[in-house]
Amino acid sequence: MKMNEVDRGARRNGARRDSARGKLANVFHLGVKELRSLARDVALLILIVWAFSLGVHTAATSMPESLHHASIGIVDEDRSQLSARIVDAFQPPYFRPPQMIDLNQMDRGMDAGIYTFTLNIPPNFQRDLLAGRKPSIQLNVDATQVSQAFSGAGYIQAIGASEVADFLRHYRASTSEAASLAMRVQFNPNLTRSWFGSVMEVINQITMLSIILTGAALIREREHGTVEHLLVMPVTPFEIMLAKVWSMGLVVLVAAALSLLLVVQGWLQVPIEGSLALFLLGAALHLFATTSMGIFFGTVARSMPQLGLLIILVLMPLQILSGGTTPRESMPELVQQIMLAAPTTHFVSLAQAILYRGAGLDIVWPQLLAITAIGSLFFLGALARFRRTLAQMA
Repeated sequence: MKMNEVDRGARRNGARRDSARGKLANVFHLGVKELRSLARDVALLILIVWAFSLGVHTAATSMPESLHHASIGIVDEDRSQLSARIVDAFQPPYFRPPQMIDLNQMDRGMDAGIYTFTLNIPPNFQRDLLAGRKPSIQLNVDATQVSQAFSGAGYIQAIGASEVADFLRHYRASTSEAASLAMRVQFNPNLTRSWFGSVMEVINQITMLSIILTGAALIREREHGTVEHLLVMPVTPFEIMLAKVWSMGLVVLVAAALSLLLVVQGWLQVPIEGSLALFLLGAALHLFATTSMGIFFGTVARSMPQLGLLIILVLMPLQILSGGTTPRESMPELVQQIMLAAPTTHFVSLAQAILYRGAGLDIVWPQLLAITAIGSLFFLGALARFRRTLAQMA
């Protein structure tokens, strides 16, 4: 009797192992099918290549919110050593070479939109300054150039004040300051904006493409009628969904790794401070959450245009409010608390800590746990919706 019980137990364990191997084989083969289907979709392949190459480069090198090559015209009525120093202080890449103009050209240039800034240095400016008077320089700003007007005015005021202070120290026997502020900038010593923009664009593309690819894969099967073929096969909804998650997630993960190595480090010469392997681990967990979101959206939308509109409605808040565009600390407290439920918030924090500051696992493990928990909830919710959708189609 005991031998029979042992034999039955061994057979049950063997059957379980065979069943597990069969499920894994189903998931693997279904995932390979998804990869083959993606390989035949030229439009999505072009989107992937562009997003992780030219898209990253464009986002890094064109930063419209920063001051870049602003046009400036200067009316120098003083013609002194100080006014020449002020004129020479406006250098690329923040400003174009200053155009020396007269008063009539200043008004016409502002009206025609030729100059974003015009500066009028009055006569006897240097003499009045050395005499202890307080002469003023007129600065005109074209406020219709919103992206440059406000930051540019601050730059010009700082440049003017700095040149005047240096000039006065030269001419007056003023003592040095009792204390000075020594600034040390980590990760980005020269404050190069492309360093920040390139890495953040890779993070944004990971979120966007993972949602698009999984949602499009489900819509494509519905449009081609291959969902009905899956329903008659000995596979479960869990296996079908897991196959889509790992296959599309793998595509995005490989593309992101190549983008960081070839585009960010190679083309843009941006140094990566931390462990790329640790970042890819966090990205894989994040992809687990976002691909589940893509499956959910694919069950809600009935066509590709509907899927696109739905993704736009969700993707924009995810990217803007996650801390990648503006610091979370500057957002209302309610928005900060709500966005803690989004995987992008924790992924942006994790990615910035690893890639910018070289953080290790001892620093980012809370974000990894949060992404895993949120991803599990998203996966279960998407799986329940996916099962209902398949049941309605059966």
